[in-house]
Amino acid sequence: MANVSVAAEWLLLYNRYYRKPELYQMRWKHIDLSRNKVACASFGGPIAVIRDDSKIVQLYAESALRKLRIFNSAGVLIAETVWKHPGGRLIGMSWTDDQTLVCLVQDGTVFRYNIHAELVEPNISMGKECFEQNVVDCVFWGNGLVCLTEANQLFCVSDFKNPQPYKLSDPGLEDSPLCVAVIEPQYVMSGNVEVLMGVPEGGLVVVEEDSVQRVDQVGGEVLGPLQKMAVSGDGKWLAAFTHDGQLLVMPTDFSEIKFSCNCESALPPEQMAWCGMDSIVLYWDDMLLMVGPIGEPVRYLYDEPVVLIPESDGVRILSNTSMEFLQRVPDSTVSIFKIGSTSAAALLYDALDHFDRRSAKADENLRLIRSSLPEAVEACIDAAGHEFDVSRQRTLLRAASYGQAFCSHFQRDRIQEMCKTLRVLNAVRNPDVGIPLSIKQYKLLTSSVLVGRLINAHQHLLALNISEYLGMNQEVVIMHWACSKITASLAIPDAALLEMLLDKLQLCKGISYAAVAAHADKNGRRKLAAMLIEHEPRPSKQVPLLLSIGEEDTALMKATESGDTDLVYLVLFHIWQKRPALEFFGMIQAKPLARDLFTTYSRCYQHEFLKDFFLSTGQLQEVAFLLWKESWELARNPMASKGSPLHGPRIKLIEKAQGLFAETKENNFESKAAEEHAKLLRIQHELEVTTKQPIFVDSSISDTIRTCIVLGNHRAAMRVRSEFKVSEKRWYWLKVFALATIRDWEALEKFSKEKRPPIGYRPFVEACVDADEKGEALKYIPKLADPRERAEAYARIGMAKEAADAASQAKDGELLGRLKLTFSQNAAASSIFDTLRDRLGVS
Repeated sequence: MANVSVAAEWLLLYNRYYRKPELYQMRWKHIDLSRNKVACASFGGPIAVIRDDSKIVQLYAESALRKLRIFNSAGVLIAETVWKHPGGRLIGMSWTDDQTLVCLVQDGTVFRYNIHAELVEPNISMGKECFEQNVVDCVFWGNGLVCLTEANQLFCVSDFKNPQPYKLSDPGLEDSPLCVAVIEPQYVMSGNVEVLMGVPEGGLVVVEEDSVQRVDQVGGEVLGPLQKMAVSGDGKWLAAFTHDGQLLVMPTDFSEIKFSCNCESALPPEQMAWCGMDSIVLYWDDMLLMVGPIGEPVRYLYDEPVVLIPESDGVRILSNTSMEFLQRVPDSTVSIFKIGSTSAAALLYDALDHFDRRSAKADENLRLIRSSLPEAVEACIDAAGHEFDVSRQRTLLRAASYGQAFCSHFQRDRIQEMCKTLRVLNAVRNPDVGIPLSIKQYKLLTSSVLVGRLINAHQHLLALNISEYLGMNQEVVIMHWACSKITASLAIPDAALLEMLLDKLQLCKGISYAAVAAHADKNGRRKLAAMLIEHEPRPSKQVPLLLSIGEEDTALMKATESGDTDLVYLVLFHIWQKRPALEFFGMIQAKPLARDLFTTYSRCYQHEFLKDFFLSTGQLQEVAFLLWKESWELARNPMASKGSPLHGPRIKLIEKAQGLFAETKENNFESKAAEEHAKLLRIQHELEVTTKQPIFVDSSISDTIRTCIVLGNHRAAMRVRSEFKVSEKRWYWLKVFALATIRDWEALEKFSKEKRPPIGYRPFVEACVDADEKGEALKYIPKLADPRERAEAYARIGMAKEAADAASQAKDGELLGRLKLTFSQNAAASSIFDTLRDRLGVS
C-alpha cells in the first residue's frame, strides 16, 4: 500500500513519470505575487519581492513606501530595506550566481544588493544611450545582463564582477520585439552572449557583439511571429511559443524543428521554463501546462498566481502559499514505487516491510532477487537520495541496509556516504534555513559553495557543523563569524568581545588573527585590533597590521624578536617616515638588530642621517670615520683633480674628523693620522696648483718627496721632509733613486760627497745598476766597506776578476760558489773562481 500511495502522486507524460512534492508552506503573510515583482535564485536560493510600480494596486494596510524584501525559499524574512532609488521604473531584477541581487531601472542604472538587503557599491550605469533612450526590457543570466532600449538598441554587461557595459550590433528593428532570450556566452563558440529576438513580422533576429543574423525558416518551415522563448539550461535547445498557439522546440543552430505541440491557446503564456532537459512548462493565469516531446501534455490547475524557477533537474513552483518542486521521477524511485513493480529494488523494499511484520515472505523475496541484490541495494540508496520526505529516506536506507547484509561484494561505505549527504540536505532544507536542494543540485553546487552561502546568510553554526561533519576546513566559517560579530557588536566592550572571539577562534589551528584584527580596525575598534594581534603567531602577518594601526613600538619589538631582517626593515622604513629623527633614534638604540640593520643601510645610502644618529648617541668616533669616508668618496669624483677646488671640502671633512677623534682619548692614533692626512693633502694641493700637474694628491709622503726631486723642486721636497719629520736614512734612499730616475749622475755624485751617507754606498750602486749605468756604479763600488757586498756588486756589472779579488778577501766559500754560478756561461771567469777556491782551501 505504501507503493500505491507514493505512485498515486505521480502524473505520466508519455512514458515518464513526474511528481510535484510540496517543499514548504510559505511562512510569509500578505504577499500577493501578482502585485509584486519577484526574483528567485536557483539552487534553492533566496526570493526578492518588491511592489510592482507598473501596476495600480490597492495598498491595504501597507505603507506607501516601497520596500525591497528578501525571503528564504520557505518565506522566512531575511532582510528588508526601503527602495529609495530614483531613475524611473524598475525594469527587472535577478540573482547572480554568487547571490547578489541585481536591479535594473529605467535610466539604465544597475543597483546591487547582498542577501541582507545591503546596497553593494558602486552602482553600475549601462551608459549614456540607455540613460537618454530609456530601458524597456532586460534579460539576465548567471552573472550577466542584456537590456533593450526604446530605440531597440541592445547593451550588455558580461560579468558583474568586472562590469564593463558595451553595445551589441544594431538589430535594425523598427518595432519593438515580441520577446527576448539569450544564449549564455559559455555555450556560444565566440564566447560572447547571443541575443534572440522574436520580431512582429515573424522569425528571429540573432544579435551578437559584431553580427546580426535573420532566421526566417527552420528546417524548411517558415517561422511566424514568436510570442515567448526559453533556452534550455545547456544552451542547446530553444523552446518558442508561436502566434497561433504552437510550441516549437529547435536546436540553437536552427537546423530543424525537433517537435511541435498545439497548446490550444493563441494567448501567449505569462511564463515558460524548461523542466530539466525532458519537458517544458508553460503558465497561464490559472493553468500550468507541461509539454514533452511525445504524448499528451500534463495540466495542473492553480487558483493563485505562481512563479516558475528553473532548476537543473526540474522547476520550482512558487505560489502565495507554497513552494513545490516539479521534477521527473528518478528511475530508481520508479523501479521501487511504480504500481505493480516487480523489480529487484521493489521486492527488497517489500522484503523489509515483511521483515518488520515478522513475515516469512521476507526470506522468499530475498531468495527471488539474490542474483540482483547489489543492484537492488544501490537503487534503494539512490532513491533515498532523491527523496525530500525524511521518513521515506529512512525507510529506503533501512531497506538498502537490510539487503546489504546479504551482499558479499557491495561497497560498505555507500550507505554511509548517502546518510552524510542526506543529513546535510535535511539540515539546509529546514524552513528556518530554507535551501531546498535536491541531491543533483547539491552535487552541482558542491559542499564548499553551500557552506559559503550559509556563511553569507549568517547561518554560521550550521555552516560550522556541516564543515566539521564533512571534514572541511572550518577556518573560513570561523573567520566570517568573527568579522560579522565585530560588525554587529559595537556596544560590547573590547575585553568582553575579545573573550567571545578567542573562544571560537581557538577552535581552528593556524587561523589568521591578523585578518580579524584588520576587520576590527576597519570598523574603528583599534584597541580590539591590537588585542587580537597579540594572538597572531606569524610575525609576517602580525607586524604589518601593527604598523597600520599605529603600534610602531610593538611592531618593532615583534619584528626584532622574529629575527626576520625584511620585517625589521619594513618597520624601520615605516617609523623613519612617521616619527621625528630623535624619537626614531631613541627607539632603535635599545634594539641591537634594528640598530645594526639601520646603520648598515645608512652607511650605503643615508650618510647624513647616520651622522645625526651617531651624534645623538655620543658616538663621535663613528661620525669621524664617516667624514673620513666621505672625503675618500669625494676623491673619486673625476673633477677632484687638476688643482680642483673640491680638494678644499675634502680637507675640511678630514679636519672635522680629526677634531672629533681628538675629543676621545681612545682615538689618539686616528686623530694624529687625520691631522697629518689633512696637512699632506693641503701641501699636495698647493704643489698641483704651482706645478699645474695633477700627480701629487693622494700619493704617499715618500712618493711626494720623490716626485718633487724628479721635477727639480728640491725646496718643496725639503719642506715635505721637515713637515713630516722624514728620517735622514729615508731621505737619502728617496733622493738617491729620484736622481737616478732622472739620470742626474752629476748631482748624485755630488750628493754622495756631501758627507758620508747614513745608508752607505750600496743604494747608490743599486740605483746605478738598475739604470744600467755600470760606469757610474764603478764610482761607488770601491767605497763599499764589506768585501761581500763589493764582490756581489762587481759580479752584477760583469767584472769577474774584481769580484774574485773582493771575494778572496771575504774568504767565503759559499759566496765563491754563488759567484761561479753567476759567471757559469764564462769559462775563463768560472776557472778563476775554481782556482781561488782551491787556493783558499774551501769547498
